[in-house]
Amino acid sequence: MDDERDLLELLAFVVEQAGFVPIKAANPTEALEALEKEDPAVAVVDLNLRPWSGFDLIAEIRKRNPKLPITVLTARAGEDDKVRALDTGADDYVVKPFAHRELVARIRAQVRRAELERGTSGESTLAAGIFQLDLRERLLVVDGELELRLTGTEFRLLECLMRNADSVVGTNMLARYVWGYNDPPAREAMRVTVYRLRRKLGDGRSGSRLIETVPGVGLRLRTVRAEQATEPSL
Repeated sequence: MDDERDLLELLAFVVEQAGFVPIKAANPTEALEALEKEDPAVAVVDLNLRPWSGFDLIAEIRKRNPKLPITVLTARAGEDDKVRALDTGADDYVVKPFAHRELVARIRAQVRRAELERGTSGESTLAAGIFQLDLRERLLVVDGELELRLTGTEFRLLECLMRNADSVVGTNMLARYVWGYNDPPAREAMRVTVYRLRRKLGDGRSGSRLIETVPGVGLRLRTVRAEQATEPSL
């Protein structure tokens, strides 16, 4: 979905050559109408749309289809735009100009990721220390009290960390598990996603982190808070 007709036609040609059937929409209204009629495997959204922005479109798509992969394709490279787009529900963020092969590879990765999620076993919850994750509803419960609704990327990142709780998970492994590939844009998206997840958890307010960065290696999820890990004095 893009507001530049020439680019829209180019994108349609590129994805068609890659074996996909493109569904074109030049504005948010057309996009939502197509969403009602079709069952797309992934949505590619520009942020500079009219009469309302791509952020609003992402939010509406996410409301109507919580699990549809959404890739942002935009010339807006600012940090605030990336955070806002991913916060709104986008799964990936690609900045123009872009390489055709790179975009197709990222679309394929999103499609594979969605297929894997649909094909998961009957496992419904995942528990690790103070964390309990509802795998179907993407709902996180912390300490049995705090309930957090997660975006797709937040959910997959935390799921990977929980399955390897209290161990360091390499950046490469995380990038491939969450986004399906490991390249600079994926690692940038991961950095933003970790920031958002920490913000939701209130992580670091007490001086220690539940999601710990191990420089040059990756991330580690602490399954107990620092105050809980401290043994009482005798």
